[in-house]
Amino acid sequence: MAADPIGAFLDRVRALPAPADAEALYLDDPADPAGRLRGRNLTRYLELMREIGPKVMLVAEAPGYRGATITGVPFMGVRQVGARPGLITGRPEGDGFLVPENPVVDWEASASAVWGALAVWKGRLPLLWGIYPHHPFLAGDVHTNRTPRASEVAAGAPIALALAETFGITTFVAVGRKSQGALAAGGITATAVRHPAQGGARIFAEQVAALNARQERE
Repeated sequence: MAADPIGAFLDRVRALPAPADAEALYLDDPADPAGRLRGRNLTRYLELMREIGPKVMLVAEAPGYRGATITGVPFMGVRQVGARPGLITGRPEGDGFLVPENPVVDWEASASAVWGALAVWKGRLPLLWGIYPHHPFLAGDVHTNRTPRASEVAAGAPIALALAETFGITTFVAVGRKSQGALAAGGITATAVRHPAQGGARIFAEQVAALNARQERE
């Protein structure tokens, strides 16, 4: 294992080329302060999760423009990274994330649903990630989301696997059937839970609770 596995992982994410209709989120470029903020937040998130030692990984398709595309943290919008107490540590001062100034939006429905479900999670919190690390958008409008192409999934799957290996993940859970198919295309077998978007928040929470109960019994 590298001396700095988180740094090595970020280097791998940054090395993945982004097409014209996908946004590379974590560029370490002084001319891209938003990218540097996202990179710092992702580093902070992975450091916190390393302290927790998760065994479950919840995998979405890709970052959404209302959430991780702004904050850099999977399934966290501005409200989640700025939460007091912190959603991960429970510390009164928060989790230590940088909060973007004047974001285009400060909330994401999926992020709210995910952290609503995780609020009652028992034991080690699961690791959150997207199988494609860039933000895919409809051509000409970065404030949209599109489904990653098969080629993007194929390119992102080894990165997701590298992250899982770094954390010693033993169980993969796909957030939505599309994510399950994307993982399968990348050679990863995963149980699917309902995506919280488009009215699926209640079912998602129930399925996550059932998953957590199984994990606690094992």
